[in-house]
Amino acid sequence: MISSPISDKVHSCFVPLIENGDRVMGSSRRILGALGLLSCLTLSVQTPSAGAAVPTAAREMPRISFTQRYQAELHGGLVRASNSAISCRREESPQAEPCAEVKKGAAGVNGDFEMFYDEVDKDPDTYNSTRAELKVPQGAKVAYARLYWGGNLRVGEQKPPEDNGRVLVAEPGGAYKPVIADTVIGHRSDAGSDAYQASADVTPLVRKGGAGMWTVAQLNVAMGHSEVGAWGGWTLVVAYEHQREPLRRVALWDGFESLAAGAGGAASDTVQVAGLDAPPGAAGKAGVVAYDGDRGTLGDSLTVTADSGRRISVSDAENPFNDVMNSTITEFGHPAFVRQPENINNLGYDADVFDLSPALSGGARSLNFTFTGESQGQFLGVLFVQTDARR
Repeated sequence: MISSPISDKVHSCFVPLIENGDRVMGSSRRILGALGLLSCLTLSVQTPSAGAAVPTAAREMPRISFTQRYQAELHGGLVRASNSAISCRREESPQAEPCAEVKKGAAGVNGDFEMFYDEVDKDPDTYNSTRAELKVPQGAKVAYARLYWGGNLRVGEQKPPEDNGRVLVAEPGGAYKPVIADTVIGHRSDAGSDAYQASADVTPLVRKGGAGMWTVAQLNVAMGHSEVGAWGGWTLVVAYEHQREPLRRVALWDGFESLAAGAGGAASDTVQVAGLDAPPGAAGKAGVVAYDGDRGTLGDSLTVTADSGRRISVSDAENPFNDVMNSTITEFGHPAFVRQPENINNLGYDADVFDLSPALSGGARSLNFTFTGESQGQFLGVLFVQTDARR
């Protein structure tokens, strides 16, 4: 189990690989069945400040435990923009649904298709680009913003890992600017896949750019067809302040951990977010970024347990309780913002926000998030939580 007061301490149920506040993430699907539940260790870290210096070159390590990246109590909340970077081009498996129907939401796994880059900017100097709307409320101040991106480097082609730590980002109406990873990049490969996730503090950029359509290009992801399949995408998480909104506690956690294939305790991981002090009847939400979850491949679930004893199985209209990580980008079961392209089945990329209010009916000082892997396993990359604070 991982636990933390929302202020400073972090206790991890994963093997920590953290130096000077850096994190690392990475794994591959082929090894998931053998990993099982990772061993429990304990560590303490300081939450990095929003203005931390950016290193000239990010290091790579094979794995990272979930730890707290940012926390605050403020009048405001959390929003995010997100999109996948690659989608199907044609069917490679006789049992596969037509690609056009999969994009509209039919069940389908990336390993059944030839996958090809999404490109929306019409710029000949980029080979992939996607957009998504960031809905920062009018009059709000951006307190913190972090961009996450990741993908599989080995499919029908092999992408160089040297490009993992760099993407191009354009604010609404603006030109591309390079964004460089400012923390350890997770990168792990085997015979089947070559997976990574990276992230960077982009607070100044988002303060300047504000609400609107954000574009991310040149995300390092491979196209083509393989049994493992191609996947990749990006998510921009933003904490904002607005004096007209309720007092809330927000926390952003990240890492990269594999969920082993199968059922039972050996295929589950738990993240505990503590120090919430949410009153009875509080409203709340939780966002999850996950990789290589397949729509229609059952067995994965998310349960949330409050220290009050209230326990819920998380699901909604687009994320069934036994297929929660199913390649969707939704909020409370519905599309929450404009995306280009706006595929319903994102073939291996999830960035969903779930309603936590049922778990908070009796109040909560801490919440346990328990993730269980599907039959082929998947990866967890980001968890962010927003709850009403006690006045």
